[in-house]
This record gives sequence, structure tokens and C-alpha cells, in this order.
Amino acid sequence: MTRRRTRFLPRRHRSSRPSRRLAALLLSIALLALVPPAAAQAAGPPAPPPSAPAARSAVAAMQPGWNLGNTYDAIPDETSWGNPPVTRALLRKVRSQGFKSIRLPVTWGTHQGAAPGYTIDPAWMAKVRQVVDWALDENLYVMLNMHHDSWMWVDDLATDHDTVLARYTATWTQIATEFRDEPSRLVFESVNEPTFSGTSGDDENYRLLAELDKEFHGIVRGSGGGNAKRLLVLPTLYTNADQGRLDALAGELADLRDPMVATTIHFYGWWPFSVNIAGYTRFDTTSEHDLTQTFDRAYNTFVAHGIPVVIGEYALLAYDHNRPGIIERGEVRKYFEFLGNYARERGLTTMLWDAGQFLDRDTLRWRDPELFAQIKSSWTTRSGTASSDQVFLPKSSPVASRTLTLNDNGTDFQGLRQGSRNLVKGKDYTVSGDQLTLTAAALTELAGDRAYGVDATLEARFSRGVPWRIDVITYDPPELSNASGNTDGMAIPTRFRGDRLATMEATYDDGGGNAGPASWTPYQQWDAAFSAYTDDSVKLTSDFVKSLGDDSPVTLTFHFWSGTSATYHVVRSGGTVTGTAA
Repeated sequence: MTRRRTRFLPRRHRSSRPSRRLAALLLSIALLALVPPAAAQAAGPPAPPPSAPAARSAVAAMQPGWNLGNTYDAIPDETSWGNPPVTRALLRKVRSQGFKSIRLPVTWGTHQGAAPGYTIDPAWMAKVRQVVDWALDENLYVMLNMHHDSWMWVDDLATDHDTVLARYTATWTQIATEFRDEPSRLVFESVNEPTFSGTSGDDENYRLLAELDKEFHGIVRGSGGGNAKRLLVLPTLYTNADQGRLDALAGELADLRDPMVATTIHFYGWWPFSVNIAGYTRFDTTSEHDLTQTFDRAYNTFVAHGIPVVIGEYALLAYDHNRPGIIERGEVRKYFEFLGNYARERGLTTMLWDAGQFLDRDTLRWRDPELFAQIKSSWTTRSGTASSDQVFLPKSSPVASRTLTLNDNGTDFQGLRQGSRNLVKGKDYTVSGDQLTLTAAALTELAGDRAYGVDATLEARFSRGVPWRIDVITYDPPELSNASGNTDGMAIPTRFRGDRLATMEATYDDGGGNAGPASWTPYQQWDAAFSAYTDDSVKLTSDFVKSLGDDSPVTLTFHFWSGTSATYHVVRSGGTVTGTAA
């Protein structure tokens, strides 16, 4: 997998973003993992001793947390991945929004000298120190780590053991020495998303990670000062929450027998939903079950035994304000609403991965205030939602009533509002059980002149939490036109006419199976095979075009959020691809 990162989207380890060749196998494994055998649930090492009350209270006090992503972890420098220099005002803003801690990812390797000292550039250390001090002065906890070093050089531990271990030791010795007199609100994390190349498999991977963590533990504890009792955070392999990863870390803790430790995992959702592939466009019961099973495993392995857990990163892999539409807005909100609540129920501290896609660091404003309000609300309570945040009205037909299913999530539905106007129950809408019906008369008024797109926005209000937004949208079936392109890709001229693309199927006309880079599923991955970010075209990527068989006609089926679908035909002949509207 490429190491280059987009401006805002965080680089994830390949265990989170599998290669296309392995995707089908991984999806099958993931499906099986949703219902693990009873024997597998019962297996595992003896429970490690509980952490000290001070460790548990510190991790609880860190809830909620925020990541200063794509900044000091950026390569080669702080602003290389599109974010501005860190300011005290940024950290003050973060604190003012209710966050109690920050995770400070730092890539040290690009600021180090040669062997044997591997001296960290004093200017770089001073920068990191300044941010740590600013955050501590704002009464925030700080979780400081070793970040992209994990795949830049630490992953060579199996094949270049002595060199890597010497460098790891030298690096953490300098960090521990620099910060040993800082307050206890500074926390150390041994390494981000640990991975190892050239190994024989997981058993060797677990052994290598245990060796690194033991070295880290000895360095910090032996450096004196506040480090003697500083909270240390240890990750699972890949920072993944599969049971084997959790059990291996539990074994490490049993060996260390240190009461001032916590554990960490990362979570980016059910992978097909998180990247929009295989038709998983909604936060459905499969995605929900994947989340609950993951958090339950972390709880049962650690929290239930008195060992705190930090979800050091959480978000969605494909969520990015620069690329709207990969995951539909309402489905994003449902995901974060559910995640925040279930993490709270399981006693897990959460740290939002923010590489600039949530908080605009130039303006210090949330890019989507409604979404942040949903995230913030989830820290303390549940919010009601609905089956959709979109009501589509075909322009070419008379307006009819529309029904949505309410998900009250333990709240009570209070009513509908448009701006400052409350809609009238019985006249504008009815409620029967969990069925909310907007009347034809109300929708006719809301649609106004019925211009394509969003005509009106309603708020469904509940007894607690944040309101649920409902957009009333006028549309007609999209119209696609003939097009041509080459191996760099193809743009299909499209009149969306108020509708929005959800996903795309691709199959060979001769019965030869699925077409596209993800040949294991007909539903291709947004961005990997297609995209639709503008209001004038659907784009097929270079990877999609290059994956097509020569002179083998392919049928594309575009699925839109209104429920409409459109068929389109493409064929590649050599370096040319031709598209024909059905």
C-alpha cells in the first residue's frame, strides 16, 4: 500500500484498508468474526492484574479526547500535509469544545541523526515540548507517542533486530529524559499501529511487540522523575481489536505487572461501510454489530478486569470534508451517535482522529457543526434518528405523502420544526408507532417551486440529544450521456437533477462475473473505481478502466439515494474506453 497520504484522510494500516486481492477473503473473515465461536470467546491467557485506581481514573478523566493528526506526525515536517502550524489558540479551542485530552502523534525518525546516537533534532524536540506544555497549561491530558516510525523503520525489527532496537531505545530514552518532570497528565504511548515485516506470522509479531513494549517500559520507568509512575499506554498488534490481538496484549500486561498501564485500540467502523464498497452504504445492523462486538471484546478482555482502554483513534476511513458523498451524511451521523454511546456504556475512552477534516485549523471552526454537535452529544446521552435524513419528491409526479421510520434510541419524539415554525401534528404529519408520515399537503408547501435539490429542511426533535435533520428534495431520474475516455479514466456527463449517487455496480455482459478493481463484489468502491463530487459528471477512475477486459462489454448500474437506478454501458478497446447511455 502506498505511503503517500492525502491532505486530510489519515493513513491507516493495511489491516484496516486491505489490498483488493485480499478484500474478499478479509470480508469473509470479518463476517465470521461477527459471531465468534463460543470456544474462541472463552479462550485466552490468564487475566492480568488490574491497573491501579489512579490509572483508571486518569483514563476516565481523558474522556473525550482529540487527535492533533497530520501535523507532528506529518512527513517531513509539521505543515507538509496541509495543516497550519499549531497555536495555543487551537488547543484552547479544543478544550473549550469539551475535550479533556489530546493525543499528540509524533514522527521522530525524520528528525533524527545517525547511529549510534540517533539524536533528535533539538528544534523538533522543542516544538513538541511547546505543544505539550501548551496543552498541559490548558488543563488537558496529553498522550504522546511514536507514530509513523512504526512503518518507516520499527517494522524492520525482525530482519534488522539490533539496529532497530538500538534506535528505538535511543529514541525513547531521549523522549523520556526530556519529559520526565512533566505533570502526570502527560501520558506515553509506546508506538502507533505496530506492524512488522518479514516475520513468520502472528506468534512472532506478538513476541516482537512484547519485546518493544518491555524495552519502552524499562526505559521510561528507569528514567526517574515523574516517569517512575507515569501512565503508560500499550497497543495491540496493528492496534486492532481481534481477540487474538487482545489476548496477546493481556499476556504482556501479566508479565509486566505494572499497575500504571492502560491499553489502546483503534476503530474506523465496519470496513465495507467505512469505505463504501460491496453495497454497504448504510450504517445497518451488520455495521452496528461489528462495533458492539469490537467494543465488547475490549471490555471483556480489559475493562472488566480493571484495565482501562483508550480508543486512541476513531472516525470513518472515507470521511473527508473535501470528498462529500462517499458516506451519506445521515449515515455518518448515525455511526457517530451509536459509537459515542456504546463506548460510554463500555467505559472506553475515545479520541477522535482529526487530520483537519473536522476542525478547520485556519478558522478554528467546525467544518460541519451539525455533525460535531452529534458527536459531542453522544458523550453524555443518546439522540433520536430516523431511517433517512432525505425525503425525495419526484418533480414529474404529484406530491404524495412520505413515511420515515423513527429510531428513538430510548428518547421520546417531540415533533417537527422548520426554522422557528413548529409543524402541526395531524395536519402536517402523523405518528403511528415508529412511523413518521409527512402529509402530501405539508410536502407540497415545503417543496415550494419544486426546483431540483433541497427545497426545505426540517428538524425532528426528541426529548434529549440533538435534532435529526430531514431534507425535502425535489428530483427527477438522473440523465447520463455518452462519453469516451482513456486509461486515465472517463467522465460521464450527468444531469443529476436533484438526486445523489450512492453506489455503482459493474458486471460483464457475457456472464464473466464482476468488473472493476474489486472483482469479488459487483458493488465497486467509491474513489477506487468511481466518484461523483461535482454536479455535472460521474467519473470512472484510471484503476477501474485499466481493470476492464479488452473488448469485453460491461454494464454499470448507478444507484441513487432516491431509490432510482440508471444503467450505462462501457467497453475498453486498447487504450480507449467508450460509454453509452442505456
